[in-house]
Amino acid sequence: MIVRPQQHWLRLIFVWHGSVLTKIFSRLFLNFLLSIVVILMLPWYTSLGIRLTVAPFSILGVAIAIFLGFRNNACYARYVEARQLWGQLMIASRSLFREVKNTLPDDPALGEFVRLQIAFAHCLRMTLRKQPQAEQLSTYLSPENLRVAMDSSSPANRILLIMGEWLAVRRRSGELSDILFHSLNIRLNDMSTVLAGCERIANTPVPFAYTLILHRTVYLFCIMLPFALVSDLHYMTPFVSVLISYTFISLDTLAEELEEPFGTENNDLPLDAICNAMEIDLLQMNDEQDIPTRKLPDKYYQLT
Repeated sequence: MIVRPQQHWLRLIFVWHGSVLTKIFSRLFLNFLLSIVVILMLPWYTSLGIRLTVAPFSILGVAIAIFLGFRNNACYARYVEARQLWGQLMIASRSLFREVKNTLPDDPALGEFVRLQIAFAHCLRMTLRKQPQAEQLSTYLSPENLRVAMDSSSPANRILLIMGEWLAVRRRSGELSDILFHSLNIRLNDMSTVLAGCERIANTPVPFAYTLILHRTVYLFCIMLPFALVSDLHYMTPFVSVLISYTFISLDTLAEELEEPFGTENNDLPLDAICNAMEIDLLQMNDEQDIPTRKLPDKYYQLT
């Protein structure tokens, strides 16, 4: 995620880091070269008696803009839902440990429960990003719990089960009443809801056929556009063509980024920073001294 302070409108025009321009620059450059070739071919192109006008491109451009808007809204809705789910996870984690600590203030194993919660957040993050988990989770889980989690098809769900078993042991020993256990179990259910919601977003992308038809139409439009502009604009064709292509291609590229909000692109959610914030909060709630440093944006304002 790009976390950039407010800047003057003139400086924003020239911002490079955080924009999709870095990804589409080569495509815009090819469009610029194509426009130059079309200008050089204009005499031969005119002699064939074939003349494209901007009229059909105006109608097609409006249609593409509408459908790109629909797709961007659908992808942004996935991004917003993912952001809300991780916010819900942070609330559930804080509330769960607060209730556990207030209920079992003298339990010597509170540190173990804190690390189970931290392990769950990191495990969910790495599962969504398809990253290796064993090394990171070994910091928070005992060897036995780590083995059990790694042997499961859903390690994050297994960690939730281990947390439930931790609470169930104290319920059976009489340290937790049925009412308190039920209250704490609701928090675990909230975390399970977040897990299922994130898995649904990660495993069910926007229908491929819908993405493909927009992608093809946008690029065919941008390829044909110089042929329609050259008769009227001549030497201004490359600049106008690149400007229009930038608008459509950048919207298409941005939708691709927002469609998968759990990745590591510039406009994806900063899951590392969210897990880091949760870890700091939970360890401080347990009055521990070894607290990790809070993650901050890098020099390019990128927060991962």
